[in-house]
Amino acid sequence: MPEVAQPFNDDSIKVRQLSHYQFSWVAGEPAQKGTFTLQLVLDQGAWEEVLTLDADDADVLQDLLVNTKTVHYDVSRRTLMFGVTPTGS
Repeated sequence: MPEVAQPFNDDSIKVRQLSHYQFSWVAGEPAQKGTFTLQLVLDQGAWEEVLTLDADDADVLQDLLVNTKTVHYDVSRRTLMFGVTPTGS
């Protein structure tokens, strides 16, 4: 069995699979725009992340999340990756 460098813990995992998500909207000051947040639940709750979004990004991300079966999140780069395509396809 290969030897794994220690310590190996949850913080060592860089890419996680999105399990659930929740959009929220936070009101701004009077006469100011509000802010959208997107809470990501990753690997069935092993990790969570909250992203702050503008309305356009929230709209695009909601469309992508509804229409993509498998989504991954790169924790260190804060990057959502949509879909998995086998090589040669």
